[in-house]
Amino acid sequence: MLIEELQGKALDEFFQGILSLETIEECYAFFDDLCTVNEIKTMVQRFQVAKMLHNHNTYSEIEAEANASTATISRVKRSLNHGNHSYEFVFARMKEQSENNPEK
Repeated sequence: MLIEELQGKALDEFFQGILSLETIEECYAFFDDLCTVNEIKTMVQRFQVAKMLHNHNTYSEIEAEANASTATISRVKRSLNHGNHSYEFVFARMKEQSENNPEK
């Protein structure tokens, strides 16, 4: 786990701050204050690529829809296959939440 190099009180507090956000609107406001537009676009693109890989989309489909390079797709695929499996549990939780709250 590469992030372990950064582990400590400051990173723990940062994550606690993120976990304290309760609504989409709070997330919009927080990340707007925290990140540049390009940083947010990069994170969103990686998440979109991960979701599409998880759903077995092809590289060409991902390139077209997510406007992602093959290098980005490969990096995200490596995380999916050899990372902490965090994408999988996030996708599972999102699916469970959407099934339990169909109006969202």
